[in-house]
Amino acid sequence: MAPQQGPEGLAGEGSPSGTQEQRLMFRHGLRVTEACAMRLDQVDLDSRILHVERLKGGLSTTQPLRAEELRMLKSWLQERSRWLRQWDRGKSRSGSLPLDRQALFLSTRGAALSRKTFWALLRRYGEAAGLSLPPHPHMLRHACGFALADQGADTRLIQDYLGHRNIQHTVRYTATNAQRFEKLWR
Repeated sequence: MAPQQGPEGLAGEGSPSGTQEQRLMFRHGLRVTEACAMRLDQVDLDSRILHVERLKGGLSTTQPLRAEELRMLKSWLQERSRWLRQWDRGKSRSGSLPLDRQALFLSTRGAALSRKTFWALLRRYGEAAGLSLPPHPHMLRHACGFALADQGADTRLIQDYLGHRNIQHTVRYTATNAQRFEKLWR
C-alpha cells in the first residue's frame, strides 16, 4: 500500500461491517484499538461529526465526517440493526458472548470487533487485493498522515488531527514531502 493510499484497494467480506472500519481508520488516522473500541455515541450523523477517543495519551478530537463516510456509516448502521434484530429473534451467531449493543463495529459473534479479527480481515483483504506487502492496521494511520502531508496540511494540523502530543511523532509525515518546498522563493 502506497503511503497516500487508503483502503480503497482492499475488498472482501468477513465481518458484517466489511471494510468500513478500514476506511474510517484511514480517514481519521485511527489506531486499530481506537477503531475496535468505537461506540455508537461517538458518531453523530446529524451533526456530521466523529468523536475520536485517542489512546496512548493522545489528544482526543472531534472530526468532521464527509458525505461518503456518512453514506457508509448509515448503510452499516442499517445492516448492524438487521443483525441485532435477527440475533434478538434467536438466530444463531458464531459464539456465546453477550451482544455488545453499544459497539460501533460488531463481529459475526455480536461482540465488538477485536484487534485480532481486524488484523486477520485486513490481511485477507490485502491478499485478495494482491498487495505485495502484507498490510497491518497501523499502515492505515501512517497512510493518513502521509496523505494529509501530501495535500499540503501543516505539521501542527496533522499533529492535532492524529492526536499526537509530541510533534516529533508527526514530523515523519512532512519531512519526506519535497513538495512542501515548492512555494518557497516564488
